[in-house]
Amino acid sequence: MKKNGILHNELAQAIAQSGHLDKFVIGDAGLPVPPGVKCIDLALIEGQPSFMTTLKAVLDELHVEEAIIDTEMEEVSPHKKEELLEIVGDEFPIKAIPHAELQEIAKEAKVIIRTGEFTPYCNIVLIAGVLF
Repeated sequence: MKKNGILHNELAQAIAQSGHLDKFVIGDAGLPVPPGVKCIDLALIEGQPSFMTTLKAVLDELHVEEAIIDTEMEEVSPHKKEELLEIVGDEFPIKAIPHAELQEIAKEAKVIIRTGEFTPYCNIVLIAGVLF
């Protein structure tokens, strides 16, 4: 039995199989999942698991070279953007684009990770980096 890190089988497997430039989307409970994109649904109840808890767990295991968030996060949920920036620090650049554009990028994702987050616009696209 796995002792630590991400215990969810599908999520651990998706990260282990990732390659350079693969896109991982972590979304709130309302983010639509495009047809044909694998969804790993972690949502249990409202707020569980949270977007931030999920983000921290994924960042512990996935090397990220850049990320994309919704511009609406700053407008509608600025406290969440501040928390996100605290978690990420200066590990990688983050750019903001309109939600509609983020949804288009989500169509190219390796996987969408659905959380139980009920705060609007808590979505991020993580673009996998390479360790060398």
